[in-house]
Amino acid sequence: MSVSVRGAPLTPLTPLTPGAEEYLSWLAVERGRATNTLTAYRRDLVHYEAALAEHGRTPLDAGQEDVERYVAQLRSRGQSAASVARAVSSLRGLHRFLVDEGSAERDPTSDLETGRIPARLPKALAEDDVSSVLDGIAGDDPISRRDRGLLELLYGTGARVSEAVGVNLTDLAGGDGLVRLYGKGSKERLVPLGSHAARALARWLDAGGRDELAPERWRRKGDAEAVFLNTRGSRLSRQGAFAIVHARGVAAGVELAPHALRHSCATHMLAHGADVRVVQELLGHASVTTTQLYTKVTSDHLRAAYEAAHPRAG
Repeated sequence: MSVSVRGAPLTPLTPLTPGAEEYLSWLAVERGRATNTLTAYRRDLVHYEAALAEHGRTPLDAGQEDVERYVAQLRSRGQSAASVARAVSSLRGLHRFLVDEGSAERDPTSDLETGRIPARLPKALAEDDVSSVLDGIAGDDPISRRDRGLLELLYGTGARVSEAVGVNLTDLAGGDGLVRLYGKGSKERLVPLGSHAARALARWLDAGGRDELAPERWRRKGDAEAVFLNTRGSRLSRQGAFAIVHARGVAAGVELAPHALRHSCATHMLAHGADVRVVQELLGHASVTTTQLYTKVTSDHLRAAYEAAHPRAG
């Protein structure tokens, strides 16, 4: 169902009220929010302001009943608890900003109640499945070298797909077995590559690999520094990386997405005794609470193995 206000369809380019635009600018400049986060917040606020406009309201004069009505509409449309919670977070942030800036006298979200979001456990692959996918990329052609390097990097470092495609040649130039990743909010971290990932990347960057996809003339500034290229000689996109990972999973008979490799990296490290704080640093989690979800996963694996193997467990 498409959403519109007064006959005009809503898009991410639909203008917001000045206060909302200032709020998003503040998030970008002062809080360093990532582009994807800002896009999601803008989308939420566009629909929120459209709903308010239908009742002759703006965020400056909205009351608690307006906010509650909008949240109820989201739930009635079948929005997931996580989507509703993110939308509410967008509204709370906006109204608190307007009050702090003196643009509004009250915050209509101050007493808003939201349901608790159940913690979703990450889905990790079995170690044998990861090996099957990675070892199945054995060709010596440029595409096989690139794909093996990409997947080894994702699994070996736990990088997000956006971080992996954003890696530049200079981020590998230290020769110390580390790679520089830029996470959410452009936060920088150095993580170890591991021998398998380092070998796969060296093979991709060696003669007959990346140079075979590099164009005679670079189309865009920054592509020349990209580690991973697409077949047109441009920096590999997130969508392109998703397609590669999915296709390599299909070839190995494994349902696979880039985030599954990230989850698997964390889960397998914890299962083999890594400290949760080390895994937090590796994955770039702002809070250890996020990382602790993986300890629940490994505990479930431990219980299953115990019940299957111990003679008096049943």
